[in-house]
Amino acid sequence: MMRGVVYRGPGKIEVDTGLAVPRVRHDRDAVVRVTRTAICGTDLHPYRGELPDFRAGSVLGHEFVGVVTEAGAEVPYAVGQRVGASDIVACGRCGRCARGHHYHCPDSTLFGYDTVAGAALDGGQADYVRVPFADVVLSPSPGDLTDDQLLFVGDVLSTGYIGAEAAGITPGDVVGVVGGGPVGLLSAQSARVFGAARVVVTDTDPRRRAKAVELGFEAVGPGEFGPALGDGTDRGAAAVIEAVGSGAALVAALANVGFGGTVVAVGSHGSRAVPLDAKEAFARETTLRFAVGNPIRVRDRVIALLRAGLLDPAPLVSHRLPLADAARGYRLFDAREALKVVLVPEG
Repeated sequence: MMRGVVYRGPGKIEVDTGLAVPRVRHDRDAVVRVTRTAICGTDLHPYRGELPDFRAGSVLGHEFVGVVTEAGAEVPYAVGQRVGASDIVACGRCGRCARGHHYHCPDSTLFGYDTVAGAALDGGQADYVRVPFADVVLSPSPGDLTDDQLLFVGDVLSTGYIGAEAAGITPGDVVGVVGGGPVGLLSAQSARVFGAARVVVTDTDPRRRAKAVELGFEAVGPGEFGPALGDGTDRGAAAVIEAVGSGAALVAALANVGFGGTVVAVGSHGSRAVPLDAKEAFARETTLRFAVGNPIRVRDRVIALLRAGLLDPAPLVSHRLPLADAARGYRLFDAREALKVVLVPEG
């Protein structure tokens, strides 16, 4: 038997100690013993009751790394090999995958997210997890990266990188970021990689603004965002990355990007409302893009940047807890008393 973090209903998280250890079912499956996992902002949607159809009993978590314990015949990883995992599951062989659109693969899903993004699949906040299409979903871990570093590649770091990539940043640009959580701060780091001269982060939480400043970025409250970006100047912000996933955050991004600028939404949006002033967007010639993080497509580049020291997610980890304390980790994260919670199954 094994442990897993199980969703029991809004606000109710339980570490179940009586779960069956998963086994390989298909030739492209692998089973991974989890050595690090984390709580993501996306995990808070069911926790807060924002997904009413989310199935009680689901094992949560889509950010994890570990060691292969069992591998199917078509999996190129040996038992005992250390690996990282993409949060997105995709076949890697269809036309959409061939074009780099893994999230739109007919077989795509997300670990630990019930049927919200595809077929239900138990997540990685557990001692062990079954990984379908492991030859595509898993990646080998370079020996010089820690588990904590590799953990971020599987979702939030790759998402931040994709946000900056989609923004079309050129050297010398001013870039804004709405949201000072992990994805926002990693978007800010990535914007620097693409050549941004100034990166301004806005968040309502003074603790998150302080963290942004600690990491070397400018940080302001919502009312100061436009002036800080140079609103009204000839250039203003060339791009604004929205990393919250709310209508208010998207409105803030659209309202404060410069003329002819690009807004990239990487926050996970659940509303069907479109908070867009089309007249203003047309007059300002604004480009609006939505981008889903895709570790499978960009992880090699992200890992190379990690190894070169150009990206560094380590300062974002505010709490490291044993898996048994997962419920406390969710409470801390939901209350914004934690920036990023890493769970250690061996603890």
